Amino acid sequence: MNKNKLFVALILGISFTLPATAKLYKWVDENGTTHYGETIPPEYADKNRSELNKAGRVIKKQEVLTPEELRAARSAQEQADDKKLADDKAALEKKRRDRALVETYSSPDEIDLARKRNLQQIEQRINGVNANIKMANDNLQGLQKEADAYTKANKTIPKDLQDDLQEAQTRLDKLQKDLEKSQAEKAAMDARYDADKARYKELTGK
Repeated sequence: MNKNKLFVALILGISFTLPATAKLYKWVDENGTTHYGETIPPEYADKNRSELNKAGRVIKKQEVLTPEELRAARSAQEQADDKKLADDKAALEKKRRDRALVETYSSPDEIDLARKRNLQQIEQRINGVNANIKMANDNLQGLQKEADAYTKANKTIPKDLQDDLQEAQTRLDKLQKDLEKSQAEKAAMDARYDADKARYKELTGK
């Protein structure tokens, strides 16, 4: 008798002895031997197994995940939960901003006026930084001329002049960074008001 016939005979033999409501399971032990029975031995409870019908056909498979697969599954679920939480939070924030936008302004022109007021403050700051940059640059050039005069005369540049040059350059560099920061802030604010105005029109139809 070949293996297939033996398998069928075994299943039929077991099936005839089972109550109508009983279940038949199939599992493989650590030696690779396949077993059949109404219950899974405790030592194989965490192993892969199949549930069979009376004809010996698999009607349900239960694959037990390895520890690595369990960790990966948990990690994926945690990421999905985090994403859902972030999406829900973003949706609530969007609703809050929409409500505030409609309640704050009565027309698109009011948004432009608010933009103008706030941009003026940044523009004044930019103008002040530009003025300081010009003074700092003039001061650095004056100090550099003094240093060049010592160099042309084959003399050593005094320590205090070297310190002044370094300090002047450091100040100029800082002012340049302040200018870049203010310019970026102005561009971001302008873009934000553009987005608010477009959203306001979308919400109100004005």
